[in-house]
Amino acid sequence: MQIRFGYRDLQFPSDQLLPLRESQSLLADVEALWRRFDKDGYLLLRGLLERETVLNARNVILQHMQAQQALQPDSPLLEGVMPRGGKSVQMMGRKGIAHHPAVLATVEHPALFALFDRLFAEPALTYSYKWLRGVGNEEYTGAHFDFVYMGRGSPNLYTVWIPLDDIEITRGTLAICRGSHNLASFARIRDTYGKMDVDRDRIEGWFELDPLKIVERFGGQWLGADYRAGDVIIFGMHTMHASTTNLSNRFRLSCDVRFQPASDPVDERWKRDGPGHYSAGAATRDMASARAEWGV
Repeated sequence: MQIRFGYRDLQFPSDQLLPLRESQSLLADVEALWRRFDKDGYLLLRGLLERETVLNARNVILQHMQAQQALQPDSPLLEGVMPRGGKSVQMMGRKGIAHHPAVLATVEHPALFALFDRLFAEPALTYSYKWLRGVGNEEYTGAHFDFVYMGRGSPNLYTVWIPLDDIEITRGTLAICRGSHNLASFARIRDTYGKMDVDRDRIEGWFELDPLKIVERFGGQWLGADYRAGDVIIFGMHTMHASTTNLSNRFRLSCDVRFQPASDPVDERWKRDGPGHYSAGAATRDMASARAEWGV
């Protein structure tokens, strides 16, 4: 299958982008989950959430997008087709569609709390801010660490990426750079870029727009997948990740949520009354010059 990753067209699967490893068979064994996570930097858990619950959230989101005139009016609602020229809809936040009961039933699903309670061996906390997205045609996410966006609180903070539909890799799905969290060859990146803060340092958040350049220089392996409603993928703050490009005319619906031990400090930007990113769009340092300075 031909896909696009960053600027490049390539085949999936191929040596440039291999399939992600599934870990749902380990769910009964917390120690095995942590061993897998420590090795791979992520956990792909197929079918963790009830499919019907996820698809109900999708339907509510698409109805909201239709009301915002963000969908092609002569197309079936559930196809989520972009209008000609495209139109984005702001859906992230602590209120609105991101906190519709049907959406919260998915992104704050009891199965997620139960899993993280077991992983942390204590109650888990999730940010009230939800990164709900509709990614359109020709859009993608550049390679980055999440730490640069939310690194001021718990050292045990994890991202959960939740596809809100059956999403083929050609529609722009999450990709993980295996080894970026622990390989010695990535140590310089972790010690420079991986300690940045987009608000404090006024720096761009994405490390690289061409993800394949990273493995060509530093090693590691990019991994991707098709996803089905009910799947989730968990990764840490220093796991490099990106997305493939959405080559379709349909929006890709997904949501990022964060979990941490409830007893740990919380990044003040993402507390219930926190300001969020207060320097959004105000970066004064571009990543290309920063990489040159760091030697990465």
